Amino acid sequence: MAILLAIKLWVQPEISLFIVLTPLFIYLGIAAWGSMLVNSNFYSPVLWRATVQNKSVALTFDDGPSPEGTLEILEILDNYSIKAAFFCIGKHVDLYPEILKKIDEQGHLIGNHSYSHHPVFDLFPTRKVQADLILANESIEKVIGKKTLLFRPPYGVTNPMLSSALQKLKLISIGWSIRSLDTVFSEKDKLFKRVTRNVKPGDIFLFHDKCKVTVQILPALIEYLIAEGYVIERVDKLLNIPAYA
Repeated sequence: MAILLAIKLWVQPEISLFIVLTPLFIYLGIAAWGSMLVNSNFYSPVLWRATVQNKSVALTFDDGPSPEGTLEILEILDNYSIKAAFFCIGKHVDLYPEILKKIDEQGHLIGNHSYSHHPVFDLFPTRKVQADLILANESIEKVIGKKTLLFRPPYGVTNPMLSSALQKLKLISIGWSIRSLDTVFSEKDKLFKRVTRNVKPGDIFLFHDKCKVTVQILPALIEYLIAEGYVIERVDKLLNIPAYA
């Protein structure tokens, strides 16, 4: 596009630079919006909520396994006989395989959340993204003996490189409809109000294992959802998709 604009200015120098650059700025703005908004489906399909006939929702947890919170979350979920999904970072799986094994043994889903969760993961070229995702899948499979089909984008960012890698690896991208921002909110009352203020059937909640405030509000959230008539299901069941190959 930049080359075409340069040719346009060279052929027709009387055209305003502003007029020529405006479409480029619009395109870049749309591309940035599509990249940052996980449910935009701009670059590749992302399953971010379900169309359901009953009042069902799913709980998901990112960035584990973590000794700081995963075990406490597992205990809470077990107390209520609820199954959730844990999107795990490969390097954390290598550090805490026993925690990952416990997640699986208790019947929860385990998904790929990249191996590195690198700060500039979204700038990796396709080949590097693919290698990272393969490494994460291998770490998970080595512990639980299952090859996960589900992936959650680090930071919720999608782009053409990630889309290409997901297509090649045949991974399904899972987003969310309720983002807790538990990495930002430290007060449990504010977090609880945020995640309960507009719950709808088919919602997918996003939390993080390592956040103490998430552990603090989880029992209250579960009891609230049950009192409101919601059924909490594993995200693969909610979306009616396979979890493992």
